[in-house]
Amino acid sequence: MLEEEEEQARQRTLAALKPGDVVSGVVRSLTDYGAFVDLGGVDGLLHVTDMSWGRVRKPADLLNVGDQIQVMVLKVDPAARRVSLGLKQLTPEPWSLAEQKYKPGDRVRGPVVRLADFGAFVELEPGIEGLIHLSDLSWSKKTRKPADLLKLGETVEVVVTSVSAAERRISLSLKQALGDPWDRIEQHYPVGAVVEGRVVSLAKFGAFIEIADGVEGMIHIADISAEKRLEHPREALKVGETVRAQVLEIDRTRRRLRLGIKQLLPTTADEYIAEHRLGDLITGRLVEISASGEAQVQVADGVFACCRLPSAANPTAQSALSQADLNSLTAMLAAKWKQGRNPSAALEPPRPGQVRTFRIVALEPAAKRIQLELVG
Repeated sequence: MLEEEEEQARQRTLAALKPGDVVSGVVRSLTDYGAFVDLGGVDGLLHVTDMSWGRVRKPADLLNVGDQIQVMVLKVDPAARRVSLGLKQLTPEPWSLAEQKYKPGDRVRGPVVRLADFGAFVELEPGIEGLIHLSDLSWSKKTRKPADLLKLGETVEVVVTSVSAAERRISLSLKQALGDPWDRIEQHYPVGAVVEGRVVSLAKFGAFIEIADGVEGMIHIADISAEKRLEHPREALKVGETVRAQVLEIDRTRRRLRLGIKQLLPTTADEYIAEHRLGDLITGRLVEISASGEAQVQVADGVFACCRLPSAANPTAQSALSQADLNSLTAMLAAKWKQGRNPSAALEPPRPGQVRTFRIVALEPAAKRIQLELVG
């Protein structure tokens, strides 16, 4: 009699259930594919795919045996005495509100839930995933696959670039969240700065150096070595090698820096500047005199200086040179230039080819610039 009463009660409960009804039940057991819920003598199956709008690895992640839950009746099969239940159907479908919640330019965070060859999927909320395409992972061109930068379960901050609820698609960008390194390239790597980077490729005309993620510089073959003429950069550099170079020029259009290695190597001008001080009297040969009175002076082999010549010669001042000054000038000329010139040439108006006496008035090591004034 008890069994008959229980069977009748099950039949009544089964007959009363209609799709769309919201009922209460108790979780009776859990399996890999779902949970069985006691609805009052009738068990209904809550499949794992109907538990949440998001990904559920296994029912035990959400439910425990004995939990009292509310579910929606999805389907009733009286003949087979089967009832299908849903839990996620009690909340709005996430994509119906996606375009209201997520706008292009928004910064959002979420875990990486899937990696593919073309990009990485990030869960923004249960039921909504966005795609970071491979091209939006990094400003660097060396990223070959998402696994180079991301791993499953990692939480990342990204920027929403587009939303299409109809296609259930949200496009995300990781590199935009990190910021474009070229936005402040002049502040980080100004002309004249010394940088360090890895050689990533070689071409006949030069070498490409990565100095930061997304920031690449090019060293022209003529700026690699000051000692010899190279036929190919591989004569001095190899891929993977770390080198130091100086920033020579910034090319924002091509997103590239022009770098130089030879500019960091000491030159004859560097050595000359290091050996002299402001106020030193030196001799030099006038090489060229411009119409404006600017003169180029050779002060050593391969070292040139600038001198602003007076607008007119001053014979009175020149004749005031003592015999000791003339003797000193003669000694300097003989020792440094070995040209056996007549000291009286120092009293002549300046002209190219003359060896004269100058005073150093400015030394600029960074620009390798030497400024002189004519004194004799």
